[in-house]
Amino acid sequence: MAIILELHASPRLLRHVCAVADVAAFLAARTAARGRPVDRRLVETAALLHDVDKLFPPRDPRRAGGHGAAGATWLTEQGWAELAGPVAGHPVGRLLDHEGDAAAWLAAAPLETLIVAYADKRAAQRLEPMAARFARWRRDHPDRDGSLGRAWAIAVELEHQVCGAAGVTPPTVGRLRWVGRATARARR
Repeated sequence: MAIILELHASPRLLRHVCAVADVAAFLAARTAARGRPVDRRLVETAALLHDVDKLFPPRDPRRAGGHGAAGATWLTEQGWAELAGPVAGHPVGRLLDHEGDAAAWLAAAPLETLIVAYADKRAAQRLEPMAARFARWRRDHPDRDGSLGRAWAIAVELEHQVCGAAGVTPPTVGRLRWVGRATARARR
């Protein structure tokens, strides 16, 4: 949280990363409670920092590589390479990287990466159905409607995998509210 505050996140971006981190924490806790190994600290930290590259100025060379990859590169350079995978793998467009064989990607990707990617699809400013997020992306980016439609099919499989690991259904996904306390500590 100190990093996000230090980089002067806008209130809107701050609400988003907090919501994603709370959802990811909920999913990781539920997954761990079912006996599946998951690095909860990694999930929570990566979820909180998943949009770190959006905090760089628009023409900043650190944005090279595109959204997600730029944040992963920066985190690696800062000495936090373990966060790179989940941060690089979260953007909706990255789902299309696996379009040819989404099942293989879902089976091979670390659970931490899948949880962060899914939490981002469920939280804008607050927790919402994944369909609502995709509908907004389609409305805001009509030029990408075709690719978003293809990404949707993979996102549905992602949802099935993550919710199955956590032992929840999509309507019962919640938020494990921890980020507010972390924010208060970081501001002191």
